[in-house]
Amino acid sequence: MSIQNKIDSLQSSLPTPAELALLIEELNSSDEESLKYLFTTARKLTEDTYGKNVYIRGLIEFSNYCKNNCYYCGIRKDNKNVDRYRLTREEILECCKQGYELGFRTFVLQSGEDDFYSADDIAKITSEIKNAHPDCAVTLSLGEKSRSEYELFRRAGADRYLLRHESADCTHYKKLKPPQLVFENRMRCLKELKELGFQTGAGFMVGSPFQTFESLAKDLLFLKEFQPHMVGIGPFIPHHATPFKDFAQGSVKLTLIMLALTRLTLPHALIPATTALGTADPLGREKGLQAGANVVMPNLSPVSVRKKYELYENKICTSSEAAECIECLKRRLSTIDRHIVTDRGDYCSKRSTKDLPQ
Repeated sequence: MSIQNKIDSLQSSLPTPAELALLIEELNSSDEESLKYLFTTARKLTEDTYGKNVYIRGLIEFSNYCKNNCYYCGIRKDNKNVDRYRLTREEILECCKQGYELGFRTFVLQSGEDDFYSADDIAKITSEIKNAHPDCAVTLSLGEKSRSEYELFRRAGADRYLLRHESADCTHYKKLKPPQLVFENRMRCLKELKELGFQTGAGFMVGSPFQTFESLAKDLLFLKEFQPHMVGIGPFIPHHATPFKDFAQGSVKLTLIMLALTRLTLPHALIPATTALGTADPLGREKGLQAGANVVMPNLSPVSVRKKYELYENKICTSSEAAECIECLKRRLSTIDRHIVTDRGDYCSKRSTKDLPQ
């Protein structure tokens, strides 16, 4: 069977893990024609559901404190050179106010796993955002919590929760995390988030240390079974103050392949063209959108703290005001026939392009 036939067949059923790993490997070494076919197929599938619209999420990185020591992360607890910060409730609400005026209708509150903010604190902030902007969605990305904490966030009005699964290969997962961070608990969190009614986001890095094509195949099979509403995929980018500092950066090409295969696996998912992809390649976000992505996440954090939230090296868009970033994005997306819409951009499994704002 040709690669193109294999790509077409993914829309109806996934092959075995071994066959899928072989397909990923084949695509990674294939010619431009095969890749063009893959990316075009994924892009058309995105347009069938969401048209040419790109949904913007206002990212607010409100704390770079973290109690964990993930081996790849620049804000890990043992990195003593991080200039730590926490935003106040008032500062978070002001970010949302400014974002709303710029057209954002989803706010993503992200932090390290920082116990300084209690579950009640997060719930109150969420509730205040929803009261101030009732037509907006609130997404949380705070790491592993208990079911009761997730329930509290949901009652407070949180609509979505992002928690990358990191790797669906348990053996690989253990190589990315210290022993106290357990694969089974990550899976428990994701399962409970879906049960509680969150639009739930999973995801993984491409090219992380010790990753294999078999690991990537397991990621796709997990996504197919779990059916998340959102999937974040970006290349691994090493940070100098981590145990993984000497490993090579993940391939942009393979990241785009995995993004496109994810779109074929999950036709209705909301998939961002990540900041990491834009950091690894100056045109990374455009390439991601042309390979099946349909979300971008500009930063609404105060410019004074953006460089301090350094998960990886040389992160883009740390010095521009939010208004500048959004205008720049609009111009860049117009060159690839995409346009930003002022919309919550909710997941919808049966959406028709005729119903979309144009």
